[in-house]
Amino acid sequence: MKRIKFRVSILDTLIITLVVLSVLIFILYPVSTVVYKSFFPKGNFTLEFYNNLIHSNKKLIFNSLFISSFSTVFSTLIAISVAIYTSFSKPLLKKIIVFVLLLSMISPPFVSSLAYIQLFGRRGLVTYYFLRLQINPYGWQGIVMMQSLSMAALNSLMLIATIKGIDKSLLSASLDLGANINYTVKKVLIPLMKPGIIVCALLSFVRCLSDFGTPIIIGGNFNVLASEIYLKIIGYADLEYASTMNVLLLIPSLLLFMVYRFYMKKSNSYSVTSSKQTSVEDFRLSKEIGTLLAAISLLFLSLMIIQYMAILVSGFSKYSFGKFYWTLDHIKDLSMYNYSSFLRSIAYAFIAGILGSLLGGLIAYYTERRRIFGMKFIDFITTLPYIIPGTFFGIGYVLAFNDYPLMLTGTASIVVLNCIFKQLPMTTKLSAASLLQINKDIENSAKDLGAKNVFVIKDIIIPSLKPAFLVGFINNFTATMTTIGAVIFLIYPGQKIATFELFDAVTSGNYGEASLIATIIIFITLTVNILFSKLVIGGNVIANVSTIKETN
Repeated sequence: MKRIKFRVSILDTLIITLVVLSVLIFILYPVSTVVYKSFFPKGNFTLEFYNNLIHSNKKLIFNSLFISSFSTVFSTLIAISVAIYTSFSKPLLKKIIVFVLLLSMISPPFVSSLAYIQLFGRRGLVTYYFLRLQINPYGWQGIVMMQSLSMAALNSLMLIATIKGIDKSLLSASLDLGANINYTVKKVLIPLMKPGIIVCALLSFVRCLSDFGTPIIIGGNFNVLASEIYLKIIGYADLEYASTMNVLLLIPSLLLFMVYRFYMKKSNSYSVTSSKQTSVEDFRLSKEIGTLLAAISLLFLSLMIIQYMAILVSGFSKYSFGKFYWTLDHIKDLSMYNYSSFLRSIAYAFIAGILGSLLGGLIAYYTERRRIFGMKFIDFITTLPYIIPGTFFGIGYVLAFNDYPLMLTGTASIVVLNCIFKQLPMTTKLSAASLLQINKDIENSAKDLGAKNVFVIKDIIIPSLKPAFLVGFINNFTATMTTIGAVIFLIYPGQKIATFELFDAVTSGNYGEASLIATIIIFITLTVNILFSKLVIGGNVIANVSTIKETN
C-alpha cells in the first residue's frame, strides 16, 4: 500500500514538473530567444539594429501606429453600436446577428481582403461590373476598412457579453427616477460598458499592430512593421532585423496589456451576482437611438454577409470579356494545390484542441486550486502568447528549435506545438473560470476519504471541467484551422496547411481558387463547431465568447 501511495505521489510530481517545463520551454524560451537575438545578433551586445530601425524606418513605425489607431477607433465605435442594438433586440434577431458575428471567428485570414479585392478591385463586382469604375483599391484606406470590419465582429461579441453581465436593476432604477431611455443609455449603460470598451480597443490596437496579411494583400506600396517583418524573413532570412522589429512591436503591446489588466479588474466589479435579473430585451430603445443604431448595425452586418457571399460566388463564377458567367473551372484548377493540406490542418487542429485543453486545465488546477508555489508566475507566462504578435511567436520557434537539443524545424511537431501554446491563454482561462463553479468541498471530501491528488484530478477535476475542455477544444480547433501568423515561418514546403495554400492562392492572384479554399475551411470549421457545441453542457455562445474578455 505504501509503495502504491509513493508511486501516486511521484506521478503527481511528474505531472506538475512536465506542465511547468512545457510552459518554460515552449513559451518563455522562444520569447527570450527573440529578445536576445535583437540585442546580441552576433553574440555581442549592440543597439545597431534598433538605431537603424528608429532612424531609417520612422515611416514604418508611423504607418503602423497610424493604421492601428484608425482601425481601433472605427472598429470600437461599430462594435458599441452593434452590441447595444443586439442586446436590446428580440431573441430571434439577436440569434441571427450573433451567428453572423460568429462567422468572423471561424473564418480563415485574408477572407476580408479577398472579398475586398473581388468587390471593389480594378475588376470588382461592385466597382467595375455594376458601377463601371476602374479605381485603385490598394492603400491605407483599404487596410483600415478591412481591419475595422474584422475587429468589429469580435469586439461586438465581447461587448454583448459585457452588457449581459451588467446588473439591469441599474437601468431600471434610472428609468424609475424619471430618466428617459436615451439618457439611461448615455449616462448609465455606456459608462458601465466603459471597462469592456477600453479592453476591446486595447486588444484591437494590438491585433492591428501585428497584422501583416491585410497590408501585404491590399496595402499596395503602403508598408507597416508587421508586413516588413514577413518580408525580411521570407525574402532575406534576416532574423536579427526581424527580431528587432518584433521586440519594438512588443513594447506597446506590453504597455497596453498592463492597462488591459487594470480595466479588467475594474470590469469585474460590474458582474452580476444575482441569478434573478431583468433582461435587456425588457427595455426598448427610443426611435432616435434605435434608428441610428439599427442603421449602423444593419450596414455592418450587410457588409459582412456580402463579404461571405462574394467569397462563395467567386468560387463558382468568372468575369471575362465584359461578361459574368458561372463555371466549375476553379474546382478543376484546385488540382494545382495539395488536397492533403486540408487533412493535415484537421489533424493538427484535433491534436492541438485535445492537448491544449488538457494542458490548460492542468495549469488552471495547479494555479487556482492547489496554489502551488511559482504557478502564478507560470500562469503569467502562459498569457504571453496572447500579448505578443503572431510573427514574434513564430520567429521565436525558428530561433529556439533550429538546433540541438530540440531540433524541431521542418517537422509537424513544431507547428502543432506552436498552435497549442499560442492558444494556451484561452484554454487556461476557460478552465480557471469553470473551476470557480466547482464546489471545493467536493475535493476536500475526496481527500478526507483518502484520495490522492492524482485521483482527485482524474475522478473529480477532469469530469467537472468537461464543458471547459469542450469549449477549449472548439476554440483551439478553430484557431488552428484558421491560423497563419505564427506558423507561416514554420511550415515545411512539402507539409503545407490549408491556410498556407489560401495565402499562396491570394498572393498569386488566383482569387477563384482562393475563394474555394476559404469556403472549404469555413465549412469544415463550422461543421466541427456545431457538432461539438452540442456536447457542451449548458453551452452558451455569448458566455463562451465572454471568456475571451476575461483573459487577465
